[in-house]
Amino acid sequence: MKLLDVQINEWQKIGVGLTAFGVFFTFLGVILIFDRGFIAMGNILFLLGLMLMIGVKSTIMFFFQKQKWKGTGLFFSGFSLIMMGWAMFGVILEIAGGFFLFGGFIPTLLNFARNIPIIGSLIGGVAGKEARLPE
Repeated sequence: MKLLDVQINEWQKIGVGLTAFGVFFTFLGVILIFDRGFIAMGNILFLLGLMLMIGVKSTIMFFFQKQKWKGTGLFFSGFSLIMMGWAMFGVILEIAGGFFLFGGFIPTLLNFARNIPIIGSLIGGVAGKEARLPE
């Protein structure tokens, strides 16, 4: 079985890096007792990285699809709360919005993670085994 030969350009590579830094800064902000600056920087980097990976038009179309309005509203409301200084409540809203927006990608990410050597053995042991009747 041959894997798909996917070509990514330099802007998409930069987008992946910005998205990863965005997730890292958000995580760091939460670890540092909801530091507003780190979380806001993480959100900005995440959105910029997403725009570079899939394009500005595709990003806008993704966030403003009719079935994703609830997730978009929660995500940007959380971002607004973070900017106003209510970082803990903002992060909670962003997480809820993130599940509404990106919830469809979770099975794909789990399948991808199962193919990573160390992580795959951990995930495969927990999420990869289906309940089977004894034969």
